[in-house]
Order: sequence, then C-alpha cells, then structure tokens
Amino acid sequence: MVIDFNTLYNFPSRLDRVFEEFLRSPMGDDRRLAYPPLNLSNDEANIYVRAEVPGMAIDDVELTLTDKTLVLKGERTAPEGKYFRQERPKGVFHRVVNIGVPVDRDKVTASLKDGVLTVTLPKSEEIKPRTISIEAQ
Repeated sequence: MVIDFNTLYNFPSRLDRVFEEFLRSPMGDDRRLAYPPLNLSNDEANIYVRAEVPGMAIDDVELTLTDKTLVLKGERTAPEGKYFRQERPKGVFHRVVNIGVPVDRDKVTASLKDGVLTVTLPKSEEIKPRTISIEAQ
C-alpha cells in the first residue's frame, strides 16, 4: 500500500490564503494595499503626516503640496535575488493626502528618521482660534 502525502505539502500555503481572506479589510483592497502606510494627526498649530518608508533615501521620495492635497511619490526598489516570500512592496507609489484646512506653505517642513517620513504642515493663521476681548459698556 502506498500513501501519497503530496497533497499535504501545500497545506501551509493554503492555510496562509485562508487567513489572508479572513483578515482582508472590509473597506476593500485599495485600503489594504495603500502604500506607504501613514498616520494623520493634528494639534492647534500643525497637521502631521507620518509615512512609513523603511529603507528609502530622501532622494527617493518626492513631496508636492497643492491647495488641498499633499502628494507623496516615489519608487521603492528591492535587492535582486530569489525570494521565497516577499511581503514588502516594491515599485512606484503615489499617495494623495487630502488636507481640509489652509496651510502656511512657506513654513512646511519634512524630515526622514528611522524609516518614518514626517511632514509638518503649519495651519494658516486665519483658521487658528483667536481670543476676542469683550468690552464692558
């Protein structure tokens, strides 16, 4: 009697596919595949965009600020070789971040540290809260 175990050799990859389908984002594939992943936050004075771009140089990323959007563009390359698994994306990326408030364009800064690109967008003076004095009569 011969027992064929060949059908079990693909079991780990089949199991991986089951978990990938189960853990898929309900928002659709576009949200799950967005690169680079980023966080948006703000305080009273600034809006912060923090994007994860590990292994990329400053020259590999291009930032463009328009009236209502911040555009991150670049190309991520991977070392040549034979991969058994490749989960870090490579290729050209283009990410558009909508900014809902006016920004002081002359004071925008960007820095790259430990694989995190941080763009600081100072809010325009016209939208910052202002204290109004009340006169007694």
